[in-house]
Amino acid sequence: HERNGITCSMTDGYDCYQNALAERINGILKNEFLLSRPADLAQAREIVKESVAIYNHERPHLALKYKTPDDVHQAFYRQKTVNLYQD
Repeated sequence: HERNGITCSMTDGYDCYQNALAERINGILKNEFLLSRPADLAQAREIVKESVAIYNHERPHLALKYKTPDDVHQAFYRQKTVNLYQD
């Protein structure tokens, strides 16, 4: 990675367990969305962009009781908030 000018910013080195969440997402991108090798960097970026949109807005997640991350996020913000402080 250094010879390409990329700096490791999340972990100390090559231990995937130090950044398990990112590794999980990378695995999903690779195994579910990257069905063929991109022709160039622009196409790779577009594939990742589309994949992230599908992952967040269309793909149900077992850990979220088969809801999408966007569904859970929207439900959280629809909850009524209670002001515990009085002026």
